[in-house]
Amino acid sequence: MSAALDSVPNRVTGAGKQSRVRFGNVEPAAVALLKQLDPLIAVISLFACALSYGQPLSDTTLGAGLLTFLIASPIFARSPRHSGVTGSRLATTYSRILVEWSLVVAILLFLGFAFKVSATFSRLVMLSWFVATPVALFVAHGLRLRAHSMLATNSGPRYIIVGANNVGFELFRRLPQTGFLGFFDFRSADRVSLVIDPDKLAGHCRDIASYARTHGATAIYIALPLSNVPRIGEMIRELRDTTASIYFLPDVFAFDMIQGRLVDLNGMPAISVCDTPFHGMDAVIKRAMDVALTGLALLVAAPVMAAIAIAVKITSRGPVLFRQRRYGLNGEQINVYKFRSMTVCEDGAVVTQAKRNDMRITPLGKFLRRTSLDELPQLLNVLQGKMSLVGPRPHAIAHNEMYRKLISGYMIRHKVRPGITGWAQVNGLRGETDTVEKMRARVRFDIDYLNNWSPWMDLKILLRTVMLVVRDEKAY
Repeated sequence: MSAALDSVPNRVTGAGKQSRVRFGNVEPAAVALLKQLDPLIAVISLFACALSYGQPLSDTTLGAGLLTFLIASPIFARSPRHSGVTGSRLATTYSRILVEWSLVVAILLFLGFAFKVSATFSRLVMLSWFVATPVALFVAHGLRLRAHSMLATNSGPRYIIVGANNVGFELFRRLPQTGFLGFFDFRSADRVSLVIDPDKLAGHCRDIASYARTHGATAIYIALPLSNVPRIGEMIRELRDTTASIYFLPDVFAFDMIQGRLVDLNGMPAISVCDTPFHGMDAVIKRAMDVALTGLALLVAAPVMAAIAIAVKITSRGPVLFRQRRYGLNGEQINVYKFRSMTVCEDGAVVTQAKRNDMRITPLGKFLRRTSLDELPQLLNVLQGKMSLVGPRPHAIAHNEMYRKLISGYMIRHKVRPGITGWAQVNGLRGETDTVEKMRARVRFDIDYLNNWSPWMDLKILLRTVMLVVRDEKAY
């Protein structure tokens, strides 16, 4: 069997080597360069602040600059303000820059205090740098938008879209309008005119090669269903007599995707239909945030946790910590820790959810649950790598086994580590889920979190959680 499989690539390709497809983009070189400058701008801003206060660029400052570049690069690269270099509202763009930069600063401060090197830096230089950098990044973003607009107007592609369908229309919406030559389709003009403006229809696909030569098309985007592959192949052969770049866009919008993206499987392109957002540097950023923020939280909360442990022990019979088996990453069982707030410690085939005025809740437990202080031991779960600060809340295994049969896509929420708080909880879905519809709504928010995760989304959820704890009536 192994020998037969090894011979497949040679029979299919007719050659002694495997075919590989590289991943890249089609943006202008100037825009691509400007996108990579943000980490460098942060470093230059540090050096400028140091020199402006008469400090030489010592080895310590150079080391801080290098560390800043390494931390900022993946954070800035992940920013949605780079997606297509679109012009969001100025306030929105600047707030994103502030959040991104605050995350970089938080990591730097944590490392500085952890390795006890913060005293070697001038506080005046550091404060000036923290304030000046987001301003410099905002100016750079404005220049980037201006350059992108000029390039799109003066040297953008003259393009054709093949396929008057949802994919073609979505592509048309995202591309600059200045270089658009028209839509082509295999259907007749009468049929196509029912779905698009006839002025945007350039012709039938059989005439596309001559049209591309005559009108100097530089890019042709094929947005046809896979069922048209034979005719697409014939059209591409005809287009080889032109100088246009040709791109094929599969209809990925036909799927209800979770973290949809193109991925590289050892040189072969694949479309991710359902996946976790935490691969590569995104996984590093997520874990670094968890460890850094959890470490700071434990330093602050340690005396409070010790006092709660003593209070639980002396006010009611039973263990201080309540342990319950729940599903973690990829559906693996984990033990979740909480301060015991009830007279029972259920962890079997039947687990009864806490209700308002539940007689099982101890007097101290009412206070702990209302203020969410009973959740503090889960910081230890985060340090263990079993949980995250932010993610879908884990449910008892008994509840998981029930809801996975009732709610389509329920188990997708386990593509990431469960969290102490989550997107559903800060959107009013905290507490008892006494109906299937409440749980279904919670799952929808969990999947939305998987689709749209970013470091600043985590920070937003954490800030909203702090504000929610003091006034949430659903905590009981």
